[in-house]
Amino acid sequence: MTTHYIDLKVVPDPESGPTQLLGALYDNLHLALVQQRRDTIGISFPDYSLSPRTLGTTLRLHGSQADLQQLMATDWLKGMRDHVRTKEIAASPTDAPHRTVQRKQFKTNADRLRRRRMRRKDETMEQARDAIPTSVERRPDLPYIHLHSRSTRQPFCLFIALGPLQPEATAGPFNSHGLGGPATVPWF
Repeated sequence: MTTHYIDLKVVPDPESGPTQLLGALYDNLHLALVQQRRDTIGISFPDYSLSPRTLGTTLRLHGSQADLQQLMATDWLKGMRDHVRTKEIAASPTDAPHRTVQRKQFKTNADRLRRRRMRRKDETMEQARDAIPTSVERRPDLPYIHLHSRSTRQPFCLFIALGPLQPEATAGPFNSHGLGGPATVPWF
């Protein structure tokens, strides 16, 4: 259960902005969660906002006190310590509402989708254009973190969407990015 939390606040400097540092911090967290095979730690961004579109400068980790202590006892913040201020692990407010924090993927490039369809279905460009109109493209309007895939080294944007507030927690595993499908985190 996500009974406890710890806040990690990025501190920008003249060479690195807050979004770049938040991306690096999140990338380190992802690697630590993969290496430790943890599915019990979720994340949230307390300063999340759609207008202006931002995740803010604080990454909040949610989990049991023991899980958070074990994670923080490792050296996953290596190289980031000068740019991150951590608070003590604390109990989450018992009266806080809960919500899901999830990845949202968008179909942002019709040409890319058409080329993919051509390869998979052995179609011509004309057939793919008929099957995938330009209208499938959608402009993302959510805050995101800019990351690089560890396997392909390709850059990508991890768009973050919030589920509706709910009075009770929903238990479940979190993925290696600390995001939940049905699993919720306290929202405060």
